[in-house]
Amino acid sequence: MSERTEISSLGEFGLIEHLTRNIELQNASSLLGVGDDAAIIDHFGKQTVVTTDLLVEGVHFDLMYTPLKHLGYKSVVVNISDIYAMNATPTQILLSLGLSNRFSLEAIDEFYEGVYAACKKYDVDLVGGDTTSSQKGFIISVTAMGEIAPDQYVKRSTAQKGDLLCVSGDLGAAYLGLLFLEREKKIFMESPGVQPDLENESYVIGRLLKPEARRDIIEFFTKEGITPTSMMDISDGLSSEVLHICKDSNLGAVLYEEKIPVAEEMKKAAFKFEIDPTACALSGGEDYELLFTISQTEYEKLVLNEQISVVGYMTEPEKGANIITKGGSTYPLTAQGWNHLRK
Repeated sequence: MSERTEISSLGEFGLIEHLTRNIELQNASSLLGVGDDAAIIDHFGKQTVVTTDLLVEGVHFDLMYTPLKHLGYKSVVVNISDIYAMNATPTQILLSLGLSNRFSLEAIDEFYEGVYAACKKYDVDLVGGDTTSSQKGFIISVTAMGEIAPDQYVKRSTAQKGDLLCVSGDLGAAYLGLLFLEREKKIFMESPGVQPDLENESYVIGRLLKPEARRDIIEFFTKEGITPTSMMDISDGLSSEVLHICKDSNLGAVLYEEKIPVAEEMKKAAFKFEIDPTACALSGGEDYELLFTISQTEYEKLVLNEQISVVGYMTEPEKGANIITKGGSTYPLTAQGWNHLRK
């Protein structure tokens, strides 16, 4: 049996000291980190971008199939993805946890291993937070901060008519990963002796359990001198996010089904569940890719990056948001996807 240390044996300050004992600050803007009443950050004339996210057990994650290390990593990534979506560079995070006594110190150490791995990968400093007891579930709150040169940030509301609508990476895979894990959980609950069979679906399952933020795309923009006209990250499915940009920018959009990037592994997984890969890309969530609009004059620069797909363009608001299928039919884009129309 592995050792189990009760968190209560350390007390709150002992726990914080234990979890933060090896922090080394990486950013010049982090003047004072963990260990005082508050952190001190100076972005030296740059503007500060701040975002926060709350993850609740049973609502946003299921510990039956989510390793704690992956959960720690993902908790950081989903927040810094929002910073990148503003065209900014993440620099610091605050992390607060609500813990029940079913978690041992070893379990929380595992969670923090993931947190520190993400901080290291994305050059972000953990500068503070809080821990408290929770009646039953595990609650995670992350606040991320970033910096940007004055007025270089990109909002959702500034797309222009005629702009190209673009996405990074591929879409829909995280949703398929969730379907596999939920299916295996159900089988296990009914027959606890059965070993899970994830059918070598490591790509789609990895996309759910260990997403990455698109730092590379923001660095590409900087290198090529590209400034998107609007941008957001894709956490609730492509159609929902396109509708956000349309609403906030007071525009319509045309989306081409054949242009939506989907991975071969995702397609194969979708066919196992007998669902349409396009529906997964439109309505699945948690891809953490970037959706952005760009002036047509920047197109020549975009083609240099094979991680970016042009999926459509922005139109006048009266036309609404529509998707043109591979068969040439046009349907209104809805936040639930549009597969119910394809009898």
